[in-house]
Amino acid sequence: MAGESGAGTSEPIITITPEAHQHLVELRDEEADGASLGLRLAIASAPGEDFRYDLSFEEFLKAAFDDEVRTHDGLKVIIPGADVELLTGATLDHTSTQGLVIRNPNRPQAPDVEGLTGDDQLSAEVEAMIATEVNPALAAHGGFVTYVGHDGEGTAYLTMGGGCHGCSMSKMTMLDGVQTMLVEAIEPIERVKDLTDHTTGENPFYT
Repeated sequence: MAGESGAGTSEPIITITPEAHQHLVELRDEEADGASLGLRLAIASAPGEDFRYDLSFEEFLKAAFDDEVRTHDGLKVIIPGADVELLTGATLDHTSTQGLVIRNPNRPQAPDVEGLTGDDQLSAEVEAMIATEVNPALAAHGGFVTYVGHDGEGTAYLTMGGGCHGCSMSKMTMLDGVQTMLVEAIEPIERVKDLTDHTTGENPFYT
């Protein structure tokens, strides 16, 4: 079994609160083969989308070679090797109102869009504006935008994540708020294109 040299000897990748641990163990034990099952936690979203997660129970002895398996007080947790970096430091919690929720301090990677420029002086100005003006304004709503690049013809490409992603007002916030800020402050930028798939923006809660 990959990723675990001995039960409980490897450093945990995520933190599981006592409330989440109890809930997960109860769910696992309801399964007929519960003793052989571990919780598989994977990132289901694509680059550039806000994080979405897939949680399921599977036999931990059948974990893939590159999966990382950790033991949390008797509960096996399986994390795909490709998702370890983006899940490191995350916390899995459970509340009576939200069910299971993942709090992840990491941010999704920006999508790779062919033909865009993201490493020139204009990009530096846009990124500075986002860091100092745009994201602080969105932080009150738990949201943020990520700069992807520009097309050399006046269009800046962004994605939106966090609390604003998937919100019914998020697209309007992007177009009417973020675009206005960037266009007024940076002359070469004439418009903003939102690459976010807002249909995927359900809160990452699991009941």
